[in-house]
Amino acid sequence: MTMTLSELTARTGLDVLDHLERQVAVPVVDGIQAQGDLIVIPYVLVADAVRVHYQRWDDVPAAGIELLRSAGGGNPHALVADPGTCRWTTYVLDDERLALGVIDASAVAYLLHPEHGATGIAPGRYVVRRQRERVTDRSAGQGYRMIAD
Repeated sequence: MTMTLSELTARTGLDVLDHLERQVAVPVVDGIQAQGDLIVIPYVLVADAVRVHYQRWDDVPAAGIELLRSAGGGNPHALVADPGTCRWTTYVLDDERLALGVIDASAVAYLLHPEHGATGIAPGRYVVRRQRERVTDRSAGQGYRMIAD
């Protein structure tokens, strides 16, 4: 079933900014996908570095759950799914300390953000991580910083 941004926002009560085309079909991806300061990675690709350390999972409600609020208290990234089809845990150990949690979906789930619109997450297990970027500071050398959305 194809979901449009308009249908998704109507179902969840979450809104997006006016510059987004609401009649566009939300793409569903089963690989790596990024949305602003978040990145969704198939669990199998990072299983050596990310582990669920406590088996406490929360069901994702139809209205969604906030995964991360953008920098400066801005717009939230929300995970939404049909009832009983997706669960989420924040009880993870990540060698790189970037993981916010793990998604386990038996049907398509959606990541929704007011500025970016939505992306569909195909059924499976995924790690949601913060994104970082390499920076070069002439006085301090190279390093990383979190992407601020």
